[in-house]
Amino acid sequence: MASRTPAPKPPVVSAPDLPRQLADAAPAPRADIVAARITLQDTTDLTHATVEQCIIEGQATDVDMRWSTMFDVELADIRVAALQARALNGRRIRIVGGRIGTLDLTDARLSEIELRDVRIDYLNLGAARVDHLQVTGCSITTLDVPQAVLSRVAFENTRSDEVDPRDMRATDVDLRGLDALSYIDVTSLRGATLDGHQVQMLAPALAAAAGIRVLD
Repeated sequence: MASRTPAPKPPVVSAPDLPRQLADAAPAPRADIVAARITLQDTTDLTHATVEQCIIEGQATDVDMRWSTMFDVELADIRVAALQARALNGRRIRIVGGRIGTLDLTDARLSEIELRDVRIDYLNLGAARVDHLQVTGCSITTLDVPQAVLSRVAFENTRSDEVDPRDMRATDVDLRGLDALSYIDVTSLRGATLDGHQVQMLAPALAAAAGIRVLD
């Protein structure tokens, strides 16, 4: 009797460790901010900053977090047109509620990340390394993960119009809770888990990728 393929290991995501009382702090490049509440400005610069045990809230046109380090951070119901976070180093980050136009996490190094009930027009994880990511109740119009290294990632009740997984490396990536209208390059889904309905919907693309001609 053939052994069953084990289910993908789920992500283990802890809530950010936040103190009961938070001081107010202003965002600034290269700042060192601990145990604070940060209110976004219309143009917010946190490049090369270190942010620990903080809540980030408010709305902005442009937020720059490139090359920053963030541990135990919650972004609560933010409204941001463009959030640039290339090469961010983050652990235990939760984004809950709100809307983000562009969230650019190219080349980021992330662990224990939760996205919950947030709407994102364009999420870019290109060449990022992500361990333990839980995405729940989200709408992501375009999800790009080319050349990303993903481990223990799960989606629940989440939808996307288009997913680009080209050259993605996946370990324990569970896509069964992701309702995606289309995937660019289905052959790059190697290592991911889909349900039967998803495979049926992708059958024409899978056949084409395998060089199979299907005629009725």
